[in-house]
Amino acid sequence: MTYKQCYNLWLSSNAVDEKTKAELEAISNDEREIEDRFYRDLEFGTAGLRGILGAGTNRMNVYVVKKTTQGLADYILANFPDGKDMGVAISYDSRINSDVFAKEAACVLAANGIKVYLSNRLRPVPELSFAVRHYGCVAGIMITASHNPPKYNGYKVYGSDGGQ
Repeated sequence: MTYKQCYNLWLSSNAVDEKTKAELEAISNDEREIEDRFYRDLEFGTAGLRGILGAGTNRMNVYVVKKTTQGLADYILANFPDGKDMGVAISYDSRINSDVFAKEAACVLAANGIKVYLSNRLRPVPELSFAVRHYGCVAGIMITASHNPPKYNGYKVYGSDGGQ
């Protein structure tokens, strides 16, 4: 699928909310912006995803978070017989939409029958690492963009040892 086809799919999809569609319609005459947002999927790099907030497959948004979390759920279910019961700890920082992304990730995991330990407030990264070990989780998710500029957010995955 070309970037333009992907852009049009998002615009026509019933699964994409109206606010996101409005953001995409606002760039309808900017071919370079459309291409940058849809020419690839945001790539999993060192310990996770990091990207500019916004609509598109090459941006951080609820759709990318849900897709990534479904991939993590599939991996847990395929590789860890006790993974559902061990659960996944999720924390988030003060970045834009961090709490929203954390809740969306929790919903995807819960829909897959995986226990979730969702933080009830902002937490620093080391506390997520501690929570994974404390609760004996199969994995952890930290929603943060660390040192990146404010227009970014990210999704880091931790193993059962609390390490990235």
